[in-house]
Amino acid sequence: MADTRDVVELILQDHRRMEDLFRRMRSVEDDRAGALKEFADLLIAHAQAEEAEVYPALKRYKNIDDEEVEHGEHEHDEGNEALLALLEVEEVGSDEWDSKLEELVEAVTHHADEEERTILNGARENVATERREELGLAFLRERERQLKAGCGSVENVRKIVES
Repeated sequence: MADTRDVVELILQDHRRMEDLFRRMRSVEDDRAGALKEFADLLIAHAQAEEAEVYPALKRYKNIDDEEVEHGEHEHDEGNEALLALLEVEEVGSDEWDSKLEELVEAVTHHADEEERTILNGARENVATERREELGLAFLRERERQLKAGCGSVENVRKIVES
């Protein structure tokens, strides 16, 4: 994690880390199960922190489209469902695992791309640096709380998907 408190930069750093973990999960030479565990924790902590601390605050800005923020929440649900499907596959590296991984990559990559173009660009242009740093600290606190709670466990992801 780079030394920034800007919520936009923090979210972008998480997106890049997720891309790295996708590469590791696709690599037959890597610890694919370990990469999935790290990815599951990061995805859930990241999304929960965005929904708890960032999205509600951004909805208050008139130049940030509320529908885009709500759409981002819906895409988190899709990513969580795809993550659960992969976590439930019994054999890492099986054809089913590879198929479910690609569904997860598609869901998360689509969301990250859209979020970066709409919500994050809007935040960068319309939210003062000081406020972005306040949101960044709140995002980091909630993200860390989620990580410490083991948020990426299959049981927790199932609970989130079913709620």
